[in-house]
Amino acid sequence: MFKEALQGVVDQIDGGMAGMLMDFEGIPLEMYARDEDFFDVEVVGAEASVLVKAIQRATEMLEAGTTQEVSFTSESLVTLIRVLDETYFIALTLRPDANFGKARYLLRTVAPKVLAELA
Repeated sequence: MFKEALQGVVDQIDGGMAGMLMDFEGIPLEMYARDEDFFDVEVVGAEASVLVKAIQRATEMLEAGTTQEVSFTSESLVTLIRVLDETYFIALTLRPDANFGKARYLLRTVAPKVLAELA
C-alpha cells in the first residue's frame, strides 16, 4: 500500500522525482523513485530526518505547536516533507520547476491514509 501511495503522488506531479516514507531515525519504510539512478533516495531521506528533528525541537522551544510541513530548496531539488506523527514522515522530492502547490495538496490528502495503514 505504501509504495502505491508514494507512486501515486510522485506520478501525478510534473517534475515529481521520488517519494519516501521514513521514520525519524532515518530508516526508510518504503521508497519510490521515477529514475532510481538520478540520486540516492535513502541519503535524501536520512538527511531530511535530521533536519525535521531539528525543526521540531525549535518549534517546541518556541511553543509554536507541532511541526506539520517542512520544505527546502536547492538548485536542482525541492524536498517537501509532511510529518505524519511523532515517528513517521513522508518526503517528496521534486524538480525546482515542479508544481509545488499540487505536491503539497497531494501529500496533505495522502497523509491520513498512510497514517491509518501504519496504525
